[in-house]
Amino acid sequence: MAAFKQGVILVGHGGIPKDCPQELVSRLKRLESQRCASKQPPSDEEIQLDTTIRRWARTKATDSYQSGLEAVAAVLKPYLAEALFTVAYNEFCAPTLEEAVEDLISQGATSITVLTTMFTPGGSHSQIEIPEILDQLRSKHPGVELRYAWPFDLQLIAKTLAEQLRRFSMAASHLDR
Repeated sequence: MAAFKQGVILVGHGGIPKDCPQELVSRLKRLESQRCASKQPPSDEEIQLDTTIRRWARTKATDSYQSGLEAVAAVLKPYLAEALFTVAYNEFCAPTLEEAVEDLISQGATSITVLTTMFTPGGSHSQIEIPEILDQLRSKHPGVELRYAWPFDLQLIAKTLAEQLRRFSMAASHLDR
């Protein structure tokens, strides 16, 4: 029996790099929209465009979202003890959630928990797409436990937001003096 090895994936939305031609993104979104309306699988062109955009070279200047998620990941990692850890993106950026799961499995993960930075209920990525992807991956990897740490406790989110407000209110009151 394989030893238990925990993996954690932090998944964020993903952003379009500033230097990526807008016509690539527009064409991708049109193809996605047509596919969803017709309930067909992605076309070769859609897959190629998605891959091109996801693999676009990025820097902090061209993709501040990716830099921001990586900063959150760097602060989170020390809290995860010995767990394998990586980030993933829903769209526009690599790796995909599927790629991140495959990577952790290849490193020996037997249990993977997926966290998202998307806290609010009702979002299509967090409420529909991520669970669907995990369902597909569960059937592909029945020996690996895949958990989704969602939905968030709204009381905890509210407390975090209230604390953020308090911090900034205090900072503002010091400036007013």
